[in-house]
Amino acid sequence: MVATVLSIGALDFATGYQIRVLPFYSVPIFVSAWFCEKSHAFLVAALAGSVWFYANWLTGDPELHLHNWIRVWEAFRHVAFFMVVAWTGSALRAKSDIASARIALLEHSHRLEREIVNISEAEQRRIGQDLHDGICQNLAALSCAATSLRNDLRELRLSAESKMADELANRLRDAVVQTRELAHELVPAHVAEVGLVSALESLTQSVTQLQGINCTFQARNGVSNCDEQTATHLYRVAQEAINNATRHGKASQIDVSLQATDHLMTLQVLDDGVGISESKSNGMGLAIMRARARLNGGELQIEQPESGGTKICCSVRIDQQGTELADA
Repeated sequence: MVATVLSIGALDFATGYQIRVLPFYSVPIFVSAWFCEKSHAFLVAALAGSVWFYANWLTGDPELHLHNWIRVWEAFRHVAFFMVVAWTGSALRAKSDIASARIALLEHSHRLEREIVNISEAEQRRIGQDLHDGICQNLAALSCAATSLRNDLRELRLSAESKMADELANRLRDAVVQTRELAHELVPAHVAEVGLVSALESLTQSVTQLQGINCTFQARNGVSNCDEQTATHLYRVAQEAINNATRHGKASQIDVSLQATDHLMTLQVLDDGVGISESKSNGMGLAIMRARARLNGGELQIEQPESGGTKICCSVRIDQQGTELADA
């Protein structure tokens, strides 16, 4: 850039003071401010001011051969212009660096969110698989043993004891069913097989049967197919919202709805519980729900209606193409 300033000075001298090449001095100053440190840019600006002054002095510029105060004023004015160019270039570079750092931070945050969601998904699948292959099989074996014990007690004509064994066998069979349902919820492979609407219907029916509360589902405005990843994320959001409503909100009525409008699919979970506390609003479950929404280009909204309870809305972007599954 120093060589460029000297070359422009030589051109300024060769063309004379009648042709102004002042804007050309700004180029090396701005380049120095963008690619080098601010101090280097100001040094190049000072050099450019000196080169300009001597080039026009030697060519006989009348403005530089008048009174001393006019000469000083012209030199100060041009050097100040070069300094402003240097400062502007440095400011623009600093702003660009801040924007780049912010973009990098957002990308890093999105990568962390994606990793957290993937870890949560993998952990849920592991627990679900362990329930299905471990506890569920052990409960089934105990149920068979209790049934065999009941038959033996009946042969011995021990009616009271056989009745207790029969009740134990029935409870163990119920435990097997509940454990299997829980394992299927943790490993929702059926979402890809049956679709999001059927999976949400099965989820609400399971909650109603296992937890004894009224949990309903409704598909509105014609819901279209979406990709497997989006369907799985929405299913997980519905699971977490229902769990919060039953465990923390103590809800007795939960209404789940799914609707599609243009390029958005919106999942809504409304309950009549006690609402969500401030401590729970910053919990890991809701953080993962928000991350799931952002990973699909959407957002999560949590509201507390005046009538009480909690309303959670998750809107994600979907492809407009799809096959209509339900109408309301």
